[in-house]
Amino acid sequence: MTARAQPDKLELWGGVECSVVRIRKDWRDQVAETGHLDREEDLDRIAALGIRTLRYPVLWEKVCPSPSKVDFSWHDRRLARMSDLGIRPILGLLHHGSGPSFTGLMDREFPALFAAYAQKVARRCPHVTDFTPINEPLTTARFSGLYGHWYPHRKSMNAFARMMVNQCRAIADAMGAIREVTPGARLIQTEDLGKIFSSPALAYQAEHENQRRWLTFDLLHGLVDRHHPWFEILCRHGIDEAELEAFVDNPCMPDVIGINHYLTSDRFLENRRGAIPPGIGLGGNGRHRYADLEAVRVPMEPDATGPQARLREAWLRYKRPLAATECHHGSTRDEQLRWLHEVWNAAQALRAEGADIRAVTVWALLGLKDWNSLLLLNNQHYEPGAYDIRSPQPRRTAIGRATKEIAETGNFDHPVLKAPGWWRREQRFYVQPSIALPYDQMRSLFILSADGSFAHCLTTIAWHRGLRPVGLPLRMEEPLELLAFKARLEAERPWAVIVNGTGATGTVTGALETALAAACASAKVQFMSISSVQMFTINGAHAWTEAEAPNLETQEALGRRDVEQAIFQANERALLVRTTPVFTDGEQERGWMTSHKGAKTVPDLVSATYAPDLAHAALDLLVDQEWGLWHLASQPPSSAAELAKLLLMDGLSSSPAAKSYSSGSQSGVVALESIRGAIMPSLFDALSRFTPKASGYTIAASTASAEELDGALA
Repeated sequence: MTARAQPDKLELWGGVECSVVRIRKDWRDQVAETGHLDREEDLDRIAALGIRTLRYPVLWEKVCPSPSKVDFSWHDRRLARMSDLGIRPILGLLHHGSGPSFTGLMDREFPALFAAYAQKVARRCPHVTDFTPINEPLTTARFSGLYGHWYPHRKSMNAFARMMVNQCRAIADAMGAIREVTPGARLIQTEDLGKIFSSPALAYQAEHENQRRWLTFDLLHGLVDRHHPWFEILCRHGIDEAELEAFVDNPCMPDVIGINHYLTSDRFLENRRGAIPPGIGLGGNGRHRYADLEAVRVPMEPDATGPQARLREAWLRYKRPLAATECHHGSTRDEQLRWLHEVWNAAQALRAEGADIRAVTVWALLGLKDWNSLLLLNNQHYEPGAYDIRSPQPRRTAIGRATKEIAETGNFDHPVLKAPGWWRREQRFYVQPSIALPYDQMRSLFILSADGSFAHCLTTIAWHRGLRPVGLPLRMEEPLELLAFKARLEAERPWAVIVNGTGATGTVTGALETALAAACASAKVQFMSISSVQMFTINGAHAWTEAEAPNLETQEALGRRDVEQAIFQANERALLVRTTPVFTDGEQERGWMTSHKGAKTVPDLVSATYAPDLAHAALDLLVDQEWGLWHLASQPPSSAAELAKLLLMDGLSSSPAAKSYSSGSQSGVVALESIRGAIMPSLFDALSRFTPKASGYTIAASTASAEELDGALA
């Protein structure tokens, strides 16, 4: 093994989400589902960010699906291109998988079979020196052996113990086989790392799990001897003493310890009924019933949770080089930026303390699918990364811009970073404080609006995202009022201005919008306008895109078309969003829907857009610093019959919409779609969250990334 000195500066690595997970008879393949399987040019996009070290898959299941079949052709082309681009790979050989169908995590032959495959990879790729043979073996053993989520779907300590030891033995044997070919090969070993906190009565359970969380690294370091608390536990559940002693006698210490810490990796175990939030399910250990809570949502000592605390723990325990090998947060774009900023700064701070932190890895550069359900539900729920694959070609996001800036300068900036992440704000707690402190360092987001319902939704969501919205009326009838606004724009320097015209006509707001766009261009402030003015004629099942010229000849449509042209003449970097009529929670009293006894109420579904989804998507584009014309609308079903079936399943069969679509009638429908990127959730998804009598808005754009749910299932 060749030791490398600590680099002069913190390195920036990248990674492609590549899990191949077997769930009963089905296989989930993230490389295929995110489209990277057919896009070799993604590597050029990654290189354009400044990434020069990349975690990349050469997975066992893909190369050797059967003992007689070995096919490296796909990987040969990608690795050759990476070499041309100057990208150093860290090859992963098994990523949350159980191996090809001819073996499995319970198989006593699994380590030998895996080591043989690892040597094939080394012979095929003699230039590669860095390997992660098996990603997160502890996490995989828990999900496959203890909780039964993934194949082989076991739920026992015996199964967990066997899978845990099998994987660590496979890692050690694989590195031995690789080093026969490449003597200087390095082990970059990754594992999810959180910490368990608890109420006093559950201190024993927290201690048990806090000892378990180190198992991957303790086994490979040869630390699980007779004095280790898990030596006896593993032996009690079917592991031979000789298997554990083999690690002690011949450890396989990682050259770099890779820490994958997610926002909800830290957990709090709570058994006191009065302290358990409503709606939280209970689990147990046979001795106590308790809730497994996100520790960041429980009041605790400052800095007890988070990446800096966990990286420091790992450094003090092993005193070996570390890297943050997965940095991703399944949330809105502003929160994704804040999380990357926190992880990067945590690594820098620890380096200043003397810790050997080598790198931070921007994970899931191309995004990921369905990790909000641990891949158990095939909803194709997508979380973007540095690129958003929902455009015709992957579109660089604010995370991508930040990645490039880090690669070039060693840090990055964005207006949203002036507010802390949600995990640092008072509103995060299960029990809300009576007063939420303002974030005075955050520059304002001006929202000028003529429509009360969507304006309130947009402002509420912007506030929950820490974007410091300031609501202003879309009424400036006198020249002096516009002058006053321009003066305020110069004085307060908002980071962006949104004009929400969803409730106003194009002719009413047109001149004002144009003047505001020009003022923002002069002040170098981002400008976005949102309009629901209908500009297209009805054309059967056709959905209109940004590339098609508006063709509706009404006075309002013609006026709006002129306004759009004037805005772009005044501000070439303006972002203009077209949408369809907007509906939001609790709106039947506002006349959007007709009530029907014994049934829910719904708007004209196909021609409507769900307000919370529109707000989140528009704000994401604003944070991404996008410009130009963009259609944002809840995507309709593919047919009237499909919608009628949905309404029937959701108990809406007596509504006019259900009757209309079941008969094939779609009069009055004008659908929009985008050729720039289909970033809005479907109408099916929106309807599942729509609540006609809600007391508040649907704030969350999505559930937490299911990689982040890892700790919740401890």
